[in-house]
Amino acid sequence: MVDVRITTAMLYLSGVTVAFDGFRAINNLSLAIEPGEMRAIIGPNGAGKTTMMDIVTGKTRPDDGDVYFDGVHDLTKLDETEIAELGIGRKFQKPTVFDFHTVEDNLHLALKNDRRALATLRWFESVEELRRIDKLLDTIRLKPVRDRLAGSLSHGQKQWLEIGMLLAQQPKLLLVDEPVAGMTDSETQQTAELLKQINQDRTVVVVEHDMTFVRELGVKVTVLHEGSVLAEGTIDQVSTDERVIEVYLGR
Repeated sequence: MVDVRITTAMLYLSGVTVAFDGFRAINNLSLAIEPGEMRAIIGPNGAGKTTMMDIVTGKTRPDDGDVYFDGVHDLTKLDETEIAELGIGRKFQKPTVFDFHTVEDNLHLALKNDRRALATLRWFESVEELRRIDKLLDTIRLKPVRDRLAGSLSHGQKQWLEIGMLLAQQPKLLLVDEPVAGMTDSETQQTAELLKQINQDRTVVVVEHDMTFVRELGVKVTVLHEGSVLAEGTIDQVSTDERVIEVYLGR
């Protein structure tokens, strides 16, 4: 069967609606993220940001609408595992790493390899795997602490490690939920640089409340409100939009 390309967008949502007990968490949402783009998603609590990511990753099934990945894959017909295997990685707000393993071992465990029982029994470090680990450690700025236990890292470093673990799965699209919550100013700056670096060869969607951080990313911003797109544009454009000021930024 030949795949029929529906759209050129890496992530495409059209007329998506989902309700919980009569409440529309997502209300006729339409959104398109192009390949290689980094997009920031902002909005007040309850705007639908998390539900949108739940829909994209298969955790929540929409009541109506279309959700396509990479132009051909109908995500509404796939489960969470199938969607992850297509190349969608999600970073939750709270980092989840293996505290009693080293930083390097965490990355080894996350590598996209043959995880069948026989392959695991025969596992050994290949030159290619070591090269990939070194590259990941460079990317996430943790090479100097590669031998430390993950549990001893700072909050920011744990966030970077989990991003590295997602990158080890070689995703095409990375969904990142509030990556700088609880970080120091220095860690926030480094995270912006990290995401820009990742965006050089991957599509990235960042959900965030920190407007200074969003400004640092310098990307197109989508504002959600009551499950729909309220405004889109640069950070300066949405920051001066009267509707955005009214429902989110305040005066």
